Order: sequence, then structure tokens, then C-alpha cells
Amino acid sequence: MVAGESGLGKSTLVNSLFLTDLHKDRKLLNAEERISQTVEITKHTVDIEEKGVKLKLTILDTPGFGDAVNNSECWRAVTDYINQQFEQYFRDESGLNRKNIQDNRVHCCLYFIPPFGHGLRPVDIEFMKVLQDKVNVVPLISKADCLTPTEIKKLKERLREEIDKYGIKVYQFPDCDSDEDEEFKRQDRELKESTPFAVIGSNTVVEARGQRVRGRLYPWGIVEVENPSHCDFVKLRTMLIRTHMNDLKDITGDCHYENYRSQCIQTMTSKMNADKRVESPIPILPLSTPDVETEKLIKLKDEELRRMQQMLQKMQQQMHEQDL
Repeated sequence: MVAGESGLGKSTLVNSLFLTDLHKDRKLLNAEERISQTVEITKHTVDIEEKGVKLKLTILDTPGFGDAVNNSECWRAVTDYINQQFEQYFRDESGLNRKNIQDNRVHCCLYFIPPFGHGLRPVDIEFMKVLQDKVNVVPLISKADCLTPTEIKKLKERLREEIDKYGIKVYQFPDCDSDEDEEFKRQDRELKESTPFAVIGSNTVVEARGQRVRGRLYPWGIVEVENPSHCDFVKLRTMLIRTHMNDLKDITGDCHYENYRSQCIQTMTSKMNADKRVESPIPILPLSTPDVETEKLIKLKDEELRRMQQMLQKMQQQMHEQDL
């Protein structure tokens, strides 16, 4: 999932990441239309191949987020969608055909922070705090070509300080195992030091040093999307597709979804104990009332069990008396 206000390059970055075109026929809204626009969730599916492994990814865009004058509760559509996917997975997991469950849960949310501010805005803080217990939040500095390397460094330090100050739980990279090779440890260390990633996206191919690369052409030079000295695009793509995809999925399943599942079960249990009608996320079938013959059989079995228990008690008592 990608989230952030319009104009921060969300679609362009996704196109650069997966070499696709999400919005071929997109109509750009004018200022008057944006005022009345509500937050939506648009879904796109892309097929990628990484080292011979084919992956099918679902990309979720959030047009309209943060564009209104009053942005209170603008994250409601996002949280509702995430909860709906958890609910659907809970239903499927509680059903009969559990082997072929389609996992549509949101495993990662890329949150775009504007580069022209002096840190986190109130809407940024509220959005990440609302989503921190539902999905892995990865904050990004968008349009990093607006800043100099020194400004990017200062903004990253400021954002890290504010994330700690406001207690925002963003995605934390796991520690490397001691038996990992030095190259992997170096790569992992660079990823941790680069957060939040400063990224640039581009849909155009330009010529730089005799090579055709994805980038942006300016009067003062060329910004290359895949040049590590220009931005953190390659590090973000490496993290999402190659090194940490499984970890993102594991945290979603073991932490975020389990929290949702335990809350559902706790709610169901408390309502059942209160002898009220259970309004659970999964349909509970009514128990069939036993007929007269079945009740007679149950009573006979209960009486037979009681007689056997009495006989056992007598036998144990007789054996105890003989020992004495």
C-alpha cells in the first residue's frame, strides 16, 4: 500500500519499482474537484520476476488522502480496508477449505512524507500512529531531488527524532544472524542507516554517460533513479522484493493479524458469557435441537456411566480393605 497526499510521486515511484504503468488513463483533478474528493482505495495487480521467481503483487493506492482542508479521520478508509482484509482472512481460516486461502492482507504501507517541510506534520503523526498496530509502516521522503545531500541528511535525523519522540512504531529491520556473511551484514547495516528512505521516481528514460537510465533531466544535470549516490531507491526495492519481503509477511501474520484475531475471539467470548446474541466476524451456525430419541439415549448413557463409576469405587474400596 502507498499512502500520502497527491503530488508526492506515489504512482511514479510504484511504476519505477515494478516497471509498470498503474494509471494509463488517469484524469488529473483540478483544485475544485479535489475539495470534494473522498479517500478511496484503488487496487492494481502486477506480475514481477526476481531471480527466476515469479511474484504476483497487489498494489493499493489511496487517492484523495490528505488533500482536503479538514483531514480529520482521513485515514478511516485505509484502516477500514485493512480490517476488512483481516476479517476475510479470519472467515476463510475458520471455514472448511483452509488449504487454499487467498491472502489479501496488507503487508506493508509506504507512507510518503513531503520533502519541503521541517519534519512530521500532525496528519503524518496521526496516520502512522493509527496504522502502526495494523500494518508495517515504512516512511519515505518523497521527491528527494528537491533537496541537497546535506538537507536530506538533516531531514532524516529530524524525522528519526520525531518518530521516537511521538512513540511511532515503524517497521524495524531484524538483526542479522551471527553466521551471516559480511556482505549481507554490510547491506543490512546500510539499510538501517538509510531510514527513512529518500526516494525519487521517474517514468522516463534519459541518457547519462552514454547509457540509457531511468531518471530526471534538469538544466543543471541528470538525477538517476537507480544511482545509490542520488537516492535510496535501490535500497527500498532491495528491501521490499529481495531481502525483507518474508519478514514483512511474517510480522503481519504473527503480530498484526494475531492481535486482530485475539480481539475477535475475546469479543465473541465475552458476548457469549453475557448470554447475548453473538455478533462475530464469522457466522456461527445455530445448534440443532436434539429429538426425543436422542435425549433418551443420552440419559441412558449417563446412567450407565454413573453405574460403572459406582462399581469402580466399590472395587477400589474392597481392594483397599483387603490390603489393610
